[in-house]
Amino acid sequence: MELAQTIIAHYNHWITIFLMVAGLYVVVARGNMVKKLVGLSLFQTSVYLLYISPGKIIGGTPPILDQGIEVYSNPLPHVLILTAIVVGVATLSLGLGLVVRINEVYGTIEEDEIFEQGDDDE
Repeated sequence: MELAQTIIAHYNHWITIFLMVAGLYVVVARGNMVKKLVGLSLFQTSVYLLYISPGKIIGGTPPILDQGIEVYSNPLPHVLILTAIVVGVATLSLGLGLVVRINEVYGTIEEDEIFEQGDDDE
């Protein structure tokens, strides 16, 4: 019974692990470049959750000094994740732009078909 309570108490870690494994699987197993970008986005989201989960302290208050308050939450993880989200969106948009350009040149976004066309040129 104690093991089940421990597992349930750390549900956010299990969700993080699931998203990380799912994102990594999509990146490795799929040949479609758009699906690979979606997998990278899932992986990024899992890293955000992994980093922000310990950032909130139960019972903690914002870091404003006041008498009678002894437990503070650290705002730094939240600020860093906000920056990482902006960088992630920019990276995703650049990746989608590259996929559009690859589709214009090769007529496909499947890796196998692009490799076949590359072998034919040689």
